[in-house]
Amino acid sequence: MEHGLREIAQPMNIQNYVLGQWANGGASEYEAKHAITGASLGHVSSEGLNYADILAYGREKGGTSLRAMTFPQRGLMLKALALYLQERKEAYYAISAATGATRVDSWIDIEGGIGNLFTNASLRREFADQPFHIDGAPVKLSQNGTFLGQHIMVPKRGVAVHINAFNFPIWGMLEKIAVNLLAGVPAVVKPSEFTSFLTEVVVKDIIASGILPEGALQLVSGKGHGILDAVERGDTVTFTGSAATGMRLKAQPYFLERGVAFNLEADSLNAMVLGEDASPGTPEFDIFIKEAAKEITIKAGQKCTAVRRVVVPADHLDAVQAALAGRLATTSYGDPSMEGVRMGSLATQLQVERVRFSVEALAAENEVVFGRIDGQGEAKASDPLAGAFFAPVLFRNEDPFGKQSAHQIEAFGPVSTLMPYRSLEEAAEIVALGRGSLVTSFVSADLDAARQFALEAAYSNGRIHLLDASSAKESTGHGSPMPLLTHGGPGRAGDGEEMGGMRGVMHYLQRVALQGHPNTLTAVTGRFTPGADRPEARPHLFRQHFEDLRVGDTVTTAKHLVTLQDIEDFAELSGDKFYAHMDENSLEGTIFTGRVAHGYFILSRAAGLFVDPPKGPVLLNYGLETCRFTKPVYPGTEIGVQLTVQEKIDQEKRSPEDIAKGIVKYYVEVTDDQHEVVAVATILTMVKKINQG
Repeated sequence: MEHGLREIAQPMNIQNYVLGQWANGGASEYEAKHAITGASLGHVSSEGLNYADILAYGREKGGTSLRAMTFPQRGLMLKALALYLQERKEAYYAISAATGATRVDSWIDIEGGIGNLFTNASLRREFADQPFHIDGAPVKLSQNGTFLGQHIMVPKRGVAVHINAFNFPIWGMLEKIAVNLLAGVPAVVKPSEFTSFLTEVVVKDIIASGILPEGALQLVSGKGHGILDAVERGDTVTFTGSAATGMRLKAQPYFLERGVAFNLEADSLNAMVLGEDASPGTPEFDIFIKEAAKEITIKAGQKCTAVRRVVVPADHLDAVQAALAGRLATTSYGDPSMEGVRMGSLATQLQVERVRFSVEALAAENEVVFGRIDGQGEAKASDPLAGAFFAPVLFRNEDPFGKQSAHQIEAFGPVSTLMPYRSLEEAAEIVALGRGSLVTSFVSADLDAARQFALEAAYSNGRIHLLDASSAKESTGHGSPMPLLTHGGPGRAGDGEEMGGMRGVMHYLQRVALQGHPNTLTAVTGRFTPGADRPEARPHLFRQHFEDLRVGDTVTTAKHLVTLQDIEDFAELSGDKFYAHMDENSLEGTIFTGRVAHGYFILSRAAGLFVDPPKGPVLLNYGLETCRFTKPVYPGTEIGVQLTVQEKIDQEKRSPEDIAKGIVKYYVEVTDDQHEVVAVATILTMVKKINQG
């Protein structure tokens, strides 16, 4: 599907995708307008939609299909979707320009969102090859090991309702659905009506791809009034937007009375703090100015992570003001399609009014040191009055403890306030006056100061970004939440948590404790539980292809008598001549009663016992996942091994020429002649499949 400015220049209804079809709402709820030209882009409405039916459709249609898939299958689904959208990204850039975004702004939204799909797809390797997650190791509940416990986490039988903000119409959707889809939970996405015209275009491509099962994703493009009335126990509601709106939603009875999970990620008063060592002329001072200016102007300041407070040593306040104002003065703003423009517009004229109102409130007790209260300036555009333009504004607050408005009022645009501190403890206190932030950056080359500030400020932040010259080149920046790290923050920031790798996925899973015999737990989880039966493999495990291997099948090996010569030879070969292995006169005061065999010799000799050498389906040793040496082994001890199929993980072919294969985890248990375990390990092998198609 091709999209472009030519198409959106002709207004048409921005549709909803619900109950398996594209649908218009009733009367117009909002007329979307081009942020640069003011031209109409179409009308938005979700009036008349039946949300009870929509959410039920997601739970039953989408949820059933997703829960039938394993984690690796869901991960591959996300990967396929990311590749599909990546091929179409240029079309999204064309339409993103209508939100007032520059190419860089759009890159964050478009490719940041697609990158989130890729990253979450890679998490498939962290989960079992099952529709559920096996959480941790078995827990022994009885003396003889016939009664154990095991936690598992299964997909919730609900739907994720994502209420997103206007500033990231693509990233906001993709970063959230990537997590719930990987978990096996369907989503209903309600973007802001201000920029839902861009979200709609991406969803149209997603639906056209056929990659997601029907019902896994639905779109409500309008205001969505009444959508929360339909939520039920097992559903999860996420909200991204203003703290005030988020808190009002959080107080609704749906979440307490019906047991509906609610996650709030709210705009917050984030800060950048300059270290006392970073004086003018140092690399860190220059890095600070560059990063602060970028975070004030990128997305025209319309980011939940944007820098609202610039906190610097009192001695450097004037220097920072001059340098930061100078950099802002060279930042051309206006129509991103014009040469030299580096900052675009706000998303709507309504946002201009809201930012101006907040700036006027801040000006009541803070000095304007750059820009104008009304946000007027020299916007580079064919018609500056038609666009939602607002020039950067920088305030100065000499008394951050006495004058509190900069810690309370957020102007959601290119607006920030300078303020001084006199000690690192005071800097952390100033940051905390914002009552909870998504992120604070600390720029310093002083490692002790970085440690002190990070630990002092951590309680009031969701993320601490520590920046210096050694990391600046590769740093993802103050304002960039990363998929494998949590995104959220305490207090005003919402007390929520998004993304975070496996942590984020678990928000959509229900943990349950299983209890039973190891045989039962093995049967339920599909993973060998120590203590379960170990039928002897016929033929040897190394002679079987991936499809033929069964969890629990075991090879019981011949025995090996450990000798002093073994210890001498291994020490010479490995170079490991640790005293406990080589010097019996140095053992006083240790736990050893004689020269002890190397743990890695025991593991290596175990491999020699269980490996079946001739060429077969086993392609290679893929690694060692866990290893414990539980009892010393002395010369004269006879050891034996049981090699058991613990778990099987299917692998996708990377190309048509690639070998079809899977990863097999083996539980290795080494015992001595008193039938006591001396070593346990989990090893991974890559095993060829019979079917190479």
